[in-house]
Amino acid sequence: MAPWTPATLETDRWETPTARTLVLSVPGWTGHRPGQHVDLRLRAPDGYTAERSYSIASASGPDRLEITVQLDPDGEVSPYLVHDFTPGDQVELRGPLGGWFIWDTTSPDPVVLIGGGSGIVPLAGMVRERRRTGNRALFRLLYSLRTPDDRYYRTELGPAAGPGVDVFLAYTRTAPPGSARGPKRLSVADLNTHGLPAELTPVCFVCGPTPFVETVADGLLALGHDPHRIRTERYGSGGGR
Repeated sequence: MAPWTPATLETDRWETPTARTLVLSVPGWTGHRPGQHVDLRLRAPDGYTAERSYSIASASGPDRLEITVQLDPDGEVSPYLVHDFTPGDQVELRGPLGGWFIWDTTSPDPVVLIGGGSGIVPLAGMVRERRRTGNRALFRLLYSLRTPDDRYYRTELGPAAGPGVDVFLAYTRTAPPGSARGPKRLSVADLNTHGLPAELTPVCFVCGPTPFVETVADGLLALGHDPHRIRTERYGSGGGR
């Protein structure tokens, strides 16, 4: 297991009123693969510790990384990270971790990314890494979220995502005014229309809460996608994995 190492909050930005991206300075960090995560540990003055896992949101690079934390009002870790963690403060990190939910940046194979809520975080990391490496694989991103106010990375996951990256937003509670698609859950028809056909054998990455992931995976199978090319990741509360 990788050792714990100190990480300092360098800066931050708000994605939504309850989700905050943390830019962490981690001396000696050598980078990561898109889709990996870190364990984060808080230590109280009395020695009590609390740990959570968070997907890495940033492209790979030395000495720094980004995570996005969604507030869970009843959680132990996310309230501190969202409201009280200030630049210069430290936490401990262990990672990078994970070897299955990983996009191969050398592969030209088409990719379908499907995220529910804060499950968008590792998928955004893949989009960013595609841009950093210059990979030209065809990307289709389907992002299921409750309302327009819940949208993460709204500038990057739009037209600015770049050529070859198409983004479809599926609002489940409130859609923007004038939206042609009313608020409803992501459906098999959406996967068929806005994803990629099974005949292209894309690699499919699905991340979100367990019911969402299971429903989407079943939908992809119903459309004929190879189960060995469907990779899933489930997360818990607080925006962690």
